[in-house]
Amino acid sequence: MSLPAMGYILSLTYLWIKAAHIIFVIFWIAGLFLLPRYYIYHQESTPGSQEERRWIEREAKLRKIILTPAMILVWILGVTLATVGHFWDSGWLMAKLALVIGLSAYHGYMVGYGKRLARGERPVSGKALRLMNEIPGIVTAAIVILVVLKPF
Repeated sequence: MSLPAMGYILSLTYLWIKAAHIIFVIFWIAGLFLLPRYYIYHQESTPGSQEERRWIEREAKLRKIILTPAMILVWILGVTLATVGHFWDSGWLMAKLALVIGLSAYHGYMVGYGKRLARGERPVSGKALRLMNEIPGIVTAAIVILVVLKPF
């Protein structure tokens, strides 16, 4: 299939791609809200206990079943939307992209932190985790403003 034909097909499915992008953004952000909360409960459990083992299992499932697949799909669908919509020269998209890169880095940090917790390390306090739990909400609000208002 030629590139112009592929572009035509993608433009016909633009709204479906956009809907899927929004759905997977919701899954990803919900997971990013939930994961630090799991870590807080995990840290408050007794090291080596059955409860701690259950938290480790829950965290791994959340990361593997929801968080990481959702993030990957958000990226694939978002790049597709930017390409089909010819938005690559938009200032708002570049700002959004910077924020999404930041959320992806946060995601990576949280995945790494969970692996450290599973090894018995607890380098961050519960209070710090509670503060980190606010990051996805603040960044998501900024992204929504950029996408809806397209201020530049």
